[in-house]
Amino acid sequence: AAQNSTTSSRTFTLYNNCNETIWPGIITKADHNDSAGDIGFPLQPGQTASYPAPPGWSGRIWGRTGCTFNATNGTTTGSCQTGSCGTSLNCTTPSSPPNTIAEFTLGDDHDLDFYDVSLVDGFNLPLVVSPLNGKGNCSIAGCDGDLRQSCPQELGVESDHDRVVACQSACQVFDSDEYCCRGKYSDPMVCVANNYSEAFKQVCPAASSYALDDRTTVMTCSASDYLITFCSSRLNFRNFL
Repeated sequence: AAQNSTTSSRTFTLYNNCNETIWPGIITKADHNDSAGDIGFPLQPGQTASYPAPPGWSGRIWGRTGCTFNATNGTTTGSCQTGSCGTSLNCTTPSSPPNTIAEFTLGDDHDLDFYDVSLVDGFNLPLVVSPLNGKGNCSIAGCDGDLRQSCPQELGVESDHDRVVACQSACQVFDSDEYCCRGKYSDPMVCVANNYSEAFKQVCPAASSYALDDRTTVMTCSASDYLITFCSSRLNFRNFL
């Protein structure tokens, strides 16, 4: 269970509600000096793990799937079907899309935290972020729907057994300024929702679905711990709390 909030630290509790083992990755943003440690680890179905973060911490949390790791000479290396951060169990670099990402910028002491769940790099797992004992708006962010089940064929990533294991973003597949909000589309008034991002939004209304889709999906809270649930459903999520 998450610890009580204090001004000295926050606790992220990661809960695997999936029916398979996942391998969460956590990295601190490169320009942030107060690192809580970049890590990666296995999390079996029904398991929880805690990660302490100092005030002002900024970083990303995501889940890797379909991983195989082996320890050799004290070093654990391997590969993952989705969400890979290279060959290391411990993540020290960002994930390779497509994957669902929870993004956090924690405030100092009682300043506001900013958090969201992003599908800008695609989708590989349902992921929900819920504040615990926070103050302020403190809305739930993320996606408890499964985009793999409705992913447009041209965006789908399949396993060796023809099972859709992830859904790419339109930007990743087509690499156009329009889909990636680049060039003349870098203005939020110009880069607007498209058919693909709207399909994402229909399944995941509380997650950002394209690069400039953050006007309603970035949440705020103060002095909060956070529960990050993989493969969450609202019912299971509330039962867990």
